[in-house]
Amino acid sequence: CRKSEVWKILILDQFTTRLLSSCCKMSNLMSEGITIVEDLHKNREPVPEMKAIYFMRPTAMCVDAFINDFKPKPKYKAAYVFFTDYCPDDLFDKMKKNCAKHIKVCKEINISFLPLEAQVSVDSFSLLWPSIDRDQTLETIANQIVTLCATLDEYPGVRYKKDSALDYGNKLAELVDNKLARHYELDDNSKKKGKTQAQLLIVDRALDPVSPILHELTFQAMAYDLIPIKDNNYEYKLKDGSKKEALLNEEDELWVKLRHMHIAEVTGCPCHWQITIGGLSQLMKKMPGFRKQMTQKTVHVSLAEDLMSHFQKNVEKLCKAEQDLAVGADAEGQKVKDPMRMLLPVLLHPHDTTDKIRAVLLYIFSLNGTTAENLNKLIQHVKIEDESGYILNWKHLGVPILSTPSMFSFRKQPRKDRSDKETYNVSRWTPVIKDIMEDAVENKLEVKDWPYQSECPSAWNGSRAVSARQKHKGSSPDDLRSGSRLIVFVLGGVSYSEMRCAYEVTHANKSCEVIIGSTHILTPRGLLEDIYNLDK
Repeated sequence: CRKSEVWKILILDQFTTRLLSSCCKMSNLMSEGITIVEDLHKNREPVPEMKAIYFMRPTAMCVDAFINDFKPKPKYKAAYVFFTDYCPDDLFDKMKKNCAKHIKVCKEINISFLPLEAQVSVDSFSLLWPSIDRDQTLETIANQIVTLCATLDEYPGVRYKKDSALDYGNKLAELVDNKLARHYELDDNSKKKGKTQAQLLIVDRALDPVSPILHELTFQAMAYDLIPIKDNNYEYKLKDGSKKEALLNEEDELWVKLRHMHIAEVTGCPCHWQITIGGLSQLMKKMPGFRKQMTQKTVHVSLAEDLMSHFQKNVEKLCKAEQDLAVGADAEGQKVKDPMRMLLPVLLHPHDTTDKIRAVLLYIFSLNGTTAENLNKLIQHVKIEDESGYILNWKHLGVPILSTPSMFSFRKQPRKDRSDKETYNVSRWTPVIKDIMEDAVENKLEVKDWPYQSECPSAWNGSRAVSARQKHKGSSPDDLRSGSRLIVFVLGGVSYSEMRCAYEVTHANKSCEVIIGSTHILTPRGLLEDIYNLDK
C-alpha cells in the first residue's frame, strides 16, 4: 500500500477494530497515510477517487460486505485486502469472480489474536467452551493459535492435558498441530520449517476452577474484580470532586511496575494495611521523568485507596475462609477437617450474594462435589433457588458439583508445596497453572498426564533441559527471545492471577519466555454471569 503516497481509507470489521485499538492510535494510522477509519458492516458514502485498505477476518459475512462495496458500482478506486488468517478457497474464489479487477493486493497476514499485554494474548471468543457449534468454534480457535505461532515465528511441539472432563484439549491439540504443519509447508520461503525451541500446552478451564473465583489481592486482579473497569478505563475522583478517566495499559510505566504486586506492597505498609503514598513515591523516584509521572501517581494512589476501602469494608472478612477452603489448610498449616466450619461464618454474615456464591463454590470445589441434599440447603441459604445455575452450571465445564461414588471421579491436579514461600496469610493460594508452567519449563510434566500431540524439539525432551540449556545474558525481551518459549493456551478463559504467573515464571527462569493465551479474560463476576447463562 505504501508505494502510493496518496491518502487512503481503512475499513475494519468488529474484530480488527479491537485488534488495531489494542496496539495503535489514530495518530499512528495517520502517519501511515490513513485519512479515515470506517466500519465494514455500516453504510458508507462512496469515495470513488480514493483507494481503500480492507483489514478483516476471512468470513462469509466480511467477504459479502466487501463484494457489496464494488457491486453494482464501486465505492472506491481500488482495494487492498488483508485477511487476519487463512482465507478458505470458496471465499477467495467468490471475491475473484465478483471483483477481481478492483483488487490490487490480497494477502493473509496471520494475526488473528488480540495482543493484550507483553506476554498475554486472547482470541475473540468470549465463551467458556464450544457449546453451540463445537467443531466450528474449535476450528476457529485453532486457526487463531496458529496465527499467534506464525507471528512469533514458532513451530512448537504440542501437548495437552489428558482426561480433561470434556476432552476438548485433545481435539484442539490435534487441530492446531495439523494446521501448523500445513502452515509451515505453505510458508512464503517455500521451505519446510522444522520445529523451533517452543512448546505449546493446551489446558482446560476445569483444571483449576478455584483461581478465577477467589478474591485475589494483587493490584491488577483486585482492581478488575472490585472496581467497575470497562475497556481498561478506570474512573477516579480528583480533590475538587470532578471525575477523570485513566487507561490502565502498558503505556503507563507505573501500572506495569505495580500490577503484579500485592496490595500490601503497593500501599507501602504491609504491617497495618493502611494506605500511604510512601511506597508509590519511592517507586516513582526511581523512574525517569519524575514530574511527568505525577499524573500516573495520582491515578494509582486513587486506585489503591479504592481497593483498600473495599478490602477493609468487606473482602478482608472473606479472605481467610476462602484461602482455607482453597488451600485445604489454615495459615498454620493445619488441615481443614470440616470445610463447612469455614463456610458458615461467610453465609451468616450479611455479605453480597455474589460473594456468598463464590464461597459456596470454593466449599464444593474443596470436596470435589457435595451431596444433592447439601447442595439444595446451600442454594436455599444463599437465596438463589431461581438462580441456581450460578452453581449447577459448572457441571457443563466438567467441574464436579455433585459428588460421585465412581472410581473414575474427577482427579485433582497434585499441588506443589510452597509453604516456605508464603508472604501473606490472606494470599496463600497459587494458581494451578503456575505449577504446570514450572514443571513444563523443567521438563517434569508426566507424559501419561500430558501426552505429546506432536514431537517436541530436543530442548524440551531431556530432563531439566530447558532451564539449563542456555546461560542467561539479560532480561530484556530480546534476550528472552533468544531462549525457548512456552505457550500456554487455556480453553475457556484465563484469570488475571494466571496471567501474572506467566511473568513470574519467565522472570524466575530467564532462559524461557512464557506466553499465556486464552479465549478471553475472566473476572469473577463476569465468569459467574457466563456460567449462569450457559443453559439459556
